[in-house]
Amino acid sequence: MQTEPTVSACGAAPTGPAAELCSPRRGRPRSEAAEQAIIAAVEELMEAGTSLSELSVERIAAAAGVGKATIYRRWPNKEALLVDVVARLEEPTPEPAGGSVRDELVGMIEFMRRRGLAKRSRWMLKSALSQMNAWPELRDAYQERVVRPRRELARTIIRRGIDEGVLRDDLDVELLCEIVMGPILLRSVLWEEAPLDDPGLAEQMVDAVLSGVGAQPSGGRSR
Repeated sequence: MQTEPTVSACGAAPTGPAAELCSPRRGRPRSEAAEQAIIAAVEELMEAGTSLSELSVERIAAAAGVGKATIYRRWPNKEALLVDVVARLEEPTPEPAGGSVRDELVGMIEFMRRRGLAKRSRWMLKSALSQMNAWPELRDAYQERVVRPRRELARTIIRRGIDEGVLRDDLDVELLCEIVMGPILLRSVLWEEAPLDDPGLAEQMVDAVLSGVGAQPSGGRSR
């Protein structure tokens, strides 16, 4: 991809969205206003039914009222921009809150439950995620930017559980992650008709798993 020379997004006597971006009276930095206009343009085009493959940088720039160079100054390519937009449609991955291992696992599963509900209820998010499977570059970028941090969070919690004696230390960390995350992924990704509206589902899943892989095989709840 050729990099365009840096140019101003504001020409002489701009009109429409560009005029708003160039106006200093709003009190918001021009760069922030331009970024919000670009993000909004992508979302509006997607809402109108434009597929991800049809979202060219030229089309996005025209809809946002900015130059292509304005986009390239913020994102190295279209894939990075689209991943950023899709990531904004989702709830941010939770940070460890410092609670018990069980509480951290419940928080992680609850996040996945809410994400599954959002995917079902938000057409634009569901459409974008489904289209990624046919677009390797975008799928790989999404995996790196969004999915990998979630998996690493799960690994961090699992490792802590092993260190604290809550989880068995004779099982592979990756296997434990799959055992813990498998049930909610089955419901939210593979089996989309499965119920997800029970707010106590995360606790039920975590407690069921801990009773099977807990360090104390007495059947009691491990925390």
